[in-house]
Amino acid sequence: MQFATFAQYLAKIEATAKRNEITVILAELFNKLEPDEIEPTCWLLLGRILPPYEGLEFQFAEKMVIRAVARAFDSTPEKVQKQYKESGDLAKTAQEIRDKSIEVRKSITDIYAVLTAIARESGEGSQERKLAKVVELLQELDSLSVRYIVRIILTKLRLGFSDMTILDALSWAKVGDKSERKLLEDTYQLKFDIGKLAKAYLVHGKNGLEHFDIELGIPIQPALCQRLKTPVEMIEKMKKVFAESKYDGTRVQIHIQRLEIRDKKLEKWTVRTFTRSMEESSAQFPELEKAVQALGKHDLILDCEAVGFDPKTNKLLPFQETIQRKRKHDVAEFSIKVPLRFFIFDVLYKDGKSLVRLPLSERKEILHKLPMDGKTLTESKFIITDSPDELRSYHKKQLDLGLEGAVIKQYDSVYQPGRRGWSWVKFKEEETSEAKLSDTIDAVVMGYWYGKGKRNKFGVGAFLIGVAGKDEKILTLTKVGTGLSDDQWRELKERCGKVVATNKPANYHVNKMLAPDVWVDPEIVVEVAGDELTKSPNHTAGVALRFPRLVRFRDDKKVEQITTQKELAQIS
Repeated sequence: MQFATFAQYLAKIEATAKRNEITVILAELFNKLEPDEIEPTCWLLLGRILPPYEGLEFQFAEKMVIRAVARAFDSTPEKVQKQYKESGDLAKTAQEIRDKSIEVRKSITDIYAVLTAIARESGEGSQERKLAKVVELLQELDSLSVRYIVRIILTKLRLGFSDMTILDALSWAKVGDKSERKLLEDTYQLKFDIGKLAKAYLVHGKNGLEHFDIELGIPIQPALCQRLKTPVEMIEKMKKVFAESKYDGTRVQIHIQRLEIRDKKLEKWTVRTFTRSMEESSAQFPELEKAVQALGKHDLILDCEAVGFDPKTNKLLPFQETIQRKRKHDVAEFSIKVPLRFFIFDVLYKDGKSLVRLPLSERKEILHKLPMDGKTLTESKFIITDSPDELRSYHKKQLDLGLEGAVIKQYDSVYQPGRRGWSWVKFKEEETSEAKLSDTIDAVVMGYWYGKGKRNKFGVGAFLIGVAGKDEKILTLTKVGTGLSDDQWRELKERCGKVVATNKPANYHVNKMLAPDVWVDPEIVVEVAGDELTKSPNHTAGVALRFPRLVRFRDDKKVEQITTQKELAQIS
């Protein structure tokens, strides 16, 4: 397929906000692709070059794109900047500057190869080499293609759908409806690579999914907790359970590859780690390279929580200190100052065999037999019970130890990626919370209002947050204007400044009276507490959070993992 044709499909998608129409357009697109075009098309549709676990980004600033557009089309950065300021959209500005009469014949795979080469440029002088390649690429494209290439390079394609809509479209392309969506999603969650999945399915149908299973080095979507109100309800629903310590750390999925296998396959890694968002985080944990040697010669995928600890007192540290690893450039030095302990609570893969369909009790036995150093790697503590009173007592004991309480897991459950079923639940207890709600809420920042009075100096005085609704919509929940320190207001403004949106994002569902002064793209996830949820005719979530307070920024979570409208009903 010619890239110009692909750009026309993108324009059709951008012109509609209706989920079913987008699904049909995508299905039509998929049915016109050659097999070798499927993977790159999936990533380009999501505004990427490779899956998140590969960690390949353009790292091409807006100012560099302005320079590239000016150089490509015989203009000046000043003129491009002025036109951009008037239009508010750099991609459309580039499209307008481009000679609309040009005709080019470049395929999706041609353009994808160039974009990949641009993203892979590194080392001394790499920015200038990137600039030259972008200039050359823009000169070879028609005006509509220029528009979408600029957005992809700026990582601002954002057509209002995610990989979940792509799964719907794949089913539609193959069978004419969404009936195979669940099969696709179940398969996708075990090997989180939408490009590989799409190719296997579109080329071979259901048969292509039979061998699409866990692969070492590709993340599995982590299992997440549901909510149940009382220990009695937990035991009634789950029967016999594991009650585990709940740590205030960061979720880490560890993939370990044996050295002899690595050498045979010419792979260059022994340990890879992934966040709960399936992004690679290996560089954050240099201590693992040595620590995993204690586990013996095994291929493994381990699920765990990493928590910082004070090397002098051996006491565990709060989440905000643990998460600093993600923000630090001097990770090796910081890892000595604030070392981590990895509390391993599950094993999902061992020596070529997937374990996710085994009962948790069997996976626990396999995990227990793995030798660990007890310092960097340690098995998470738990009890086995079917008693509500014992659950309550264990939860209280964990709180007394300074932990976050307990996580309850069904004794004979298989590993269920995502927040599905009732195999894992959070232990909630009102009297342990600073707020009156029994649990906190993970929400995304949708926009902000300018600061007035004392907050004028911060540039922001309140912000709008939302939760996930149906069809990938973001629904408003509350306006947050209190509970932040001066430093948090400054940090919020800095974070928002990096993701300002020209217009309201397509998937935002907002009452006009709640439109903020500045929209931001759905990138900043926050954890908030509140007193209660009340019915609201103004907020599109149908409820409003009263007396909201910022608990913390959740850099370890993506918008796909925020609280859903359905889950709000479980929080009281």
